[in-house]
Amino acid sequence: MNIILMVFDSLRKDCVGVYGSPPWGRVHTPNFDAFAKQSLVMTRAYPESLPTLPARRALYTGRRVYPFHNADYRLKGDFLGAPGWGPIPEEQPTLAELLREAGYRTGLIADLYHMFKPSKNYWRGFDQWTYLRGQESDPSRSGPRLTQAELDYWLPKQMQTEWATQFVERCILNMRDRVKEEDYFAPRVLKEAALWLEQNQDAERFFLTIESFDPHEPWLVPAHYRKMYMDEDGPEQVISGYKDTSKLDPKLMRRTQANYSGAVTQCDRWFGHLMETLRVLRLLENTMVFLFADHGHSIGDRNYLGKRGYPSSPEVYDVPLMVRFPGAKHAGNRSEMFVQHTDVTATVLQQAGVALPAELDGKPFLEEALAGRPGTRDHVTVGWGTTPTVISHHWWLNCKVDGTGVFLHDLRAADPYASNVATKNPDTVDDLFALAKADAVGGYPEYLLNIARKEADAPGCSDMAARM
Repeated sequence: MNIILMVFDSLRKDCVGVYGSPPWGRVHTPNFDAFAKQSLVMTRAYPESLPTLPARRALYTGRRVYPFHNADYRLKGDFLGAPGWGPIPEEQPTLAELLREAGYRTGLIADLYHMFKPSKNYWRGFDQWTYLRGQESDPSRSGPRLTQAELDYWLPKQMQTEWATQFVERCILNMRDRVKEEDYFAPRVLKEAALWLEQNQDAERFFLTIESFDPHEPWLVPAHYRKMYMDEDGPEQVISGYKDTSKLDPKLMRRTQANYSGAVTQCDRWFGHLMETLRVLRLLENTMVFLFADHGHSIGDRNYLGKRGYPSSPEVYDVPLMVRFPGAKHAGNRSEMFVQHTDVTATVLQQAGVALPAELDGKPFLEEALAGRPGTRDHVTVGWGTTPTVISHHWWLNCKVDGTGVFLHDLRAADPYASNVATKNPDTVDDLFALAKADAVGGYPEYLLNIARKEADAPGCSDMAARM
């Protein structure tokens, strides 16, 4: 059996039709929806660690990254991303390495800039890895700076900070020569993946990982996609300010949501191209396809634009996860069991007939999910820097690793995130924080505790005593 992992960066769960709609209205995803009808749909899937690189380290190894031991990286050629923002440890075998040893031909098609920076090694174990350059701040082009008029078109004046200006200038410089839809990133990634399938038809078994950085910002899409959601010409808004948006012009927020929705729909269209290629090549009967995201993105939710680990929220932490079996077997099944990225790793190895390494933290989930059982997890802990999040069936806890700055949300409430109920439920806070500490195997590293002590509590948190 062949196996494909299709990962979209920053794809919100509620922007995939089978899961519902975002607050600003339904997003058109006909190909994702068709895939869902043929698949097992997981409704409670979460990352293990965040953001971008920690999420992939957990996925590519099946091992916990949280609580970020030996992960205070300061690497040349990279910015200080977050604890865990570094390479895969040499002593940890990757999923691709294990499958290649088992006789699989392995391939990686990606435009995710951070995986290919100096000192990174996320291509380990792939017989072929193809990196499509130009996303974000990748220095793939040089040339003249934007004129002030060009800058004003792409970046609203009220958002023209030094960082945002440099970021947008680099992004636009990288994409100056795009003249048709196929020149954009999601089409390039999915076309290259389809080409890989054509060129590797002789493989007895293959494992293909496809990493599309879209619909991550900047939301640079052909105008026809944005016009599906906002048919109005004018200045653009394509990035996050990573701050409160309550004073942002509502028209700019609608523009942002339209561009993000357009980016999702473009990803959907070209995912359809990949699935059609599988059909034409007669691979749908012997290929298992996983479709999921690393995380989502806040786009005006609770007056925030960006993604963050504190306070954490479902539009970032809840992720879509669907599994299409060969021949669309088990189509129409849904499961509410808790799963994380490390469980995807373990499931792939199990389906490939590879013995699970003893050090693996993930657990295969397909048998339990198809049987309608709840699985072995009664909660998940997601690590992001100094602020773990614990999610159970009824509660959502987010705090710092020293136990302070607590948010507790009752998931049974009509609007769970409208209020922080930590002070009313101290015993629940204690119980959930104990789970966070238990999942932090080896305890919290001192450097992480020191950072937490220096960080300010988030507005609206409960200033509860440290529970170490």
